[in-house]
Amino acid sequence: MPDTAAAPALPGSTALDPALAARLKRDPQGLVPAVAQQYDTGEVLMLGWMDDEALHRTLSTGRCTYWSRSRREYWVKGDTSGHLQLVKSVALDCDGDTLLVKVDQVGAACHTGDRTCFDAGGIALIAAPADQ
Repeated sequence: MPDTAAAPALPGSTALDPALAARLKRDPQGLVPAVAQQYDTGEVLMLGWMDDEALHRTLSTGRCTYWSRSRREYWVKGDTSGHLQLVKSVALDCDGDTLLVKVDQVGAACHTGDRTCFDAGGIALIAAPADQ
């Protein structure tokens, strides 16, 4: 079975637990944002996108699988770069519209080679506290 597809899997078309699938609130493309966080430090590493199949693969293999919106295919973090994300836990937020994936990141999380996607080159946005 090839690891690519032209579009994300349709809800209910994968082996994802139906009870979990029913709780997911997907965008119009069938995707849910997945925030990857270093499990032991709390460092936010990156944001990826998962559909039911990517989440099923992530849960069943212990390695993060995402849907690439630009390449229109599934990708397992680290398969080409060696920068693995080993899953420690996955949580669904209270609204069912965001996943928090706690991982042990091996190497860089960002495609630029930085530790996180929020490192060098990003813009620091600072807001004044509401009481000022």
